Amino acid sequence: MKAHGRKGIQMTEARLPINADRAGLHRFTAGAALACATAFLLATAPAAQAGEGKAGGRDAVRVCQDPNNLPFANDKEQGFENRIAELLGKHLGVPVTYFNYPQRFVFIRNTLRYKLPGEDYPCDVIIGLPVGYDQVAVTKPYYRSTYAMIFPQGKGLDDVNSVDDFRALAPERRSKLRIGLYDKSPGSQWRDRHNLVYQGVPYQTINVAMDHDVGDIIDKDLAGGKLDVAIVWGPVAGYYASKFNPPMKVVPMKSEPGVQFDFAFGMGIRRGEPEWKAQLEGFLDTHQAQIAEILKTYNVPLVEGDQKVVSN
Repeated sequence: MKAHGRKGIQMTEARLPINADRAGLHRFTAGAALACATAFLLATAPAAQAGEGKAGGRDAVRVCQDPNNLPFANDKEQGFENRIAELLGKHLGVPVTYFNYPQRFVFIRNTLRYKLPGEDYPCDVIIGLPVGYDQVAVTKPYYRSTYAMIFPQGKGLDDVNSVDDFRALAPERRSKLRIGLYDKSPGSQWRDRHNLVYQGVPYQTINVAMDHDVGDIIDKDLAGGKLDVAIVWGPVAGYYASKFNPPMKVVPMKSEPGVQFDFAFGMGIRRGEPEWKAQLEGFLDTHQAQIAEILKTYNVPLVEGDQKVVSN
């Protein structure tokens, strides 16, 4: 089944860099990459009775997604959010369709909250949004991940197994490193707090180039020798690290006073749809093991519990 698009954007059926680090989504307080709408919510769609075999009162799980954002999702249905959406569809007994729109172009307003008079919304759920994201209603979390360092093996950093190890490197050694990170992300905050400003190689959080891929910082610049280390959102690091032989090394980063690296993610829907939210949370409750297995398959670094540090 085909999904539809508008305004010249080709929508295909079952995305994601954000075309900047997924941090954009994850780190809304740090200038992350998802450009969100600020308009008031439009009228909500009819809600379903939980357990009636429908998805929010409709006959399909209609997913809002970016068509080019692996490892999260893409228009070929290759991301872990696509896999979770498929699992949700099977649970509800309905098909899954996708409404694709680039996240960098006011994503929420043009997808989940887009509605013309007399027409229905084009989609009803975003599979991955940070808990606490205030533009929509977000379900209970189904995973928590963190930012991570990533670097090639055999390039002089094999003895680095933690952020403490990295900070313990001899000053003359550390001063020569080129560290790629997204501007205004937790990584750039961490760089500033630990006197690594001159080692930082900044990347734009939002890149409007249509061919931009969130993995470019790893696939092109890190692998090509332009960088020695990159600091990116953990799921991105884990996914792209495994594409090399030997795999690149991924070192998860722990939140510290003044810098939050880890974020919990749930599913995003429109406000005012409590029955739909209850359906989704019921699915999350009964499919924790299957979802964890999907995340493991994509090498997503997982953080147990609530480990964020909010004090400065």
